Amino acid sequence: MTSRILNSDLLRGLHNLGHTDLLLVTDAGFPLPQGVDTVDLSLVPGIPLVTQILQAVQQEIYVEKVTFAPEVKTHNPRLYEEVQSIYTGSGAEFDAASHESLCNVESKKAKFVIRSGDLQPWGNFLLTVSTDPFAWFTDESVEKGLKILPEYVDRRKRIENKEVPELNL
Repeated sequence: MTSRILNSDLLRGLHNLGHTDLLLVTDAGFPLPQGVDTVDLSLVPGIPLVTQILQAVQQEIYVEKVTFAPEVKTHNPRLYEEVQSIYTGSGAEFDAASHESLCNVESKKAKFVIRSGDLQPWGNFLLTVSTDPFAWFTDESVEKGLKILPEYVDRRKRIENKEVPELNL
């Protein structure tokens, strides 16, 4: 499959990510962590939106966890529903972290950051990169005795069932 992303710096950053690496997609005002590889896509207020970036990135990499402030669910339901839609059937799980933790702790762990022009409150998402659970654990390899870790069994089921991720508060 050919990438639909045109920005070469963005593609390079995404393709340098490996299993368990962290990718941070931020709104326009997020304090960028020092020394972390960053692509700033912000153009003018509202362009591009965080959800547009998440949608494009979702076509490029596998994500096992999406971490964001619980206020997305409780105070910005439209954004929450859009993010749910993007990750429905992906196998990704949702996890909560306070906005302060995302800014001051989690952002420093990111390997790559993408800044949007989005002005939506709490529009910051930390993605834990994964692998394709069907490519690494094929039916044929399982038949030959390969044991699938429970986490991969669960992810495969969420993908097969086109599960809608839910943030449990």
